[in-house]
Amino acid sequence: MKKALIIVDVQNDFCEGGALAVPGANEIIPYINLLMLENEYAQIVLTQDWHPTDHKSFASNNAKKVGDTIILNGIPQHMWPDHCVQGTFGAEFHKDLNRDKVTHIIQKGTNPDFDSYSAFQDNNQVMKTGLDDFLKYHDIQLVEIVGLALDYCVKFTCLDAANLDYVTCLHFNGTRAVNVKPDSAKDAIYEMLQNTITILG
Repeated sequence: MKKALIIVDVQNDFCEGGALAVPGANEIIPYINLLMLENEYAQIVLTQDWHPTDHKSFASNNAKKVGDTIILNGIPQHMWPDHCVQGTFGAEFHKDLNRDKVTHIIQKGTNPDFDSYSAFQDNNQVMKTGLDDFLKYHDIQLVEIVGLALDYCVKFTCLDAANLDYVTCLHFNGTRAVNVKPDSAKDAIYEMLQNTITILG
C-alpha cells in the first residue's frame, strides 16, 4: 500500500509570532521532520494557505471583528485576522521545516470569495485543489496527516481524505489546535474518530 505524508500549512503566520499563531505550533516541527527521516513515503505533500489581500475570510475586508461570523456563499464563515497573504513572509513555510523530500505543494484559499480549510477543496465543496488527482495518479492509498491547525485545516483535510476512500491517519503529536472555542480540539478528534480516521501517537 503506497502512502503519502500530507503536511498542512506549517507557515510563518500559524507559528510563533505569526498573525494567526497556533499555540505550541513550533513544537510539532521536529516531530514532522523526524517522520520524514524515519519513514518511506511515496509522496510528501505540503499545503499552503495562499490568500489574496481581498480574501473574504479576513475580518478587515468585511468591517467585522476577528472572531465574528458572517454568511459567505451560503455557509457560516469565521472572521480571521489577515494571514498567509500571497507573497508575504507570513505565507512562507517555517524555516525549520525540512523540505528536502517534499515532492508536491498544494496552494489553497486562492479565490477571494471562498475559504478553503481542506487541502482537497474549498469550504463550499465546489473548487478542487488537485490534491486528490495527484494522489490517485501516484496510486496513493494511505495518507498520514500532520500540521496546523487541528480543529480547522487538519480536521477538514482528514475528513475529506476519508470520504475519498483513503486510509487516513492523523499524527496527534504532529498537530496543534487553534482552539477558537475551548473544546475545539476535543470535538475535532471525536469527529475524526467517528469517520474512521486513525489517530496515531
